[in-house]
Amino acid sequence: MNYKKAGRYLILGVLFFLPVTFLLFLYPATHNYTPLDIVNQSVLEINQFNSKAEEKIILKDHITVLGFLGTNPINNSIMASNLKELVYDKFKGFKKFQVVILVPNGTETEVEKLKSEISGYEDLRFWHFVFGEPDAIKTVFNSLKSKTDLNSNLETNEVFVVDKDLNQRGRLDDRTDNEISKKAPVYRLNSYNCIEVAEIKNKMSDDLRILFTEYRQIRKGEFDSSTRRANDLKETAN
Repeated sequence: MNYKKAGRYLILGVLFFLPVTFLLFLYPATHNYTPLDIVNQSVLEINQFNSKAEEKIILKDHITVLGFLGTNPINNSIMASNLKELVYDKFKGFKKFQVVILVPNGTETEVEKLKSEISGYEDLRFWHFVFGEPDAIKTVFNSLKSKTDLNSNLETNEVFVVDKDLNQRGRLDDRTDNEISKKAPVYRLNSYNCIEVAEIKNKMSDDLRILFTEYRQIRKGEFDSSTRRANDLKETAN
């Protein structure tokens, strides 16, 4: 008997089956996770905005990362690059995912420069710049919960996650485990700062994965809506 060859096959078998076994142990837990909180309802649709896309860009029935880059979009290239590299590139393969950036009419030339800067030769099919009047931009923003306001240029570093039913998603309780153990006051996470790389990588990416898991379970008929904490939604100030 060739013990050397048998040992090699044994090692290969262990390397193959060990990850599979680990995933099987994890599988039952996927049905008991906490869905991403609804922090605000009735986000306004963007029917009044226009884009260069062949189809009308809307929020309904999409999982949207919504941003506001203002009257000088090119000045926000760092924010846009972070969003593209850390979020868009990671989730663009998921069904119905999109990034939508609201900008004022008249910024089309700057938008093209920004697109060239952040895209290179990569696919931006699911990244949409939509154009509208300043008042329309303010109206959509005011339908969101945010810890900051739009500045005078109609821009903010914050981006928002909007689900297929026009609900804003985030965290009703964003305290760390240490803060919870010390009984620190509850605070929320309504939006994500795209200048803060750690916030995008450690919070926004995790939250989007949770949201996609929720919709995947809905499609499979495995989602238990009673686990959602929507009833805890409170009308607090922005």
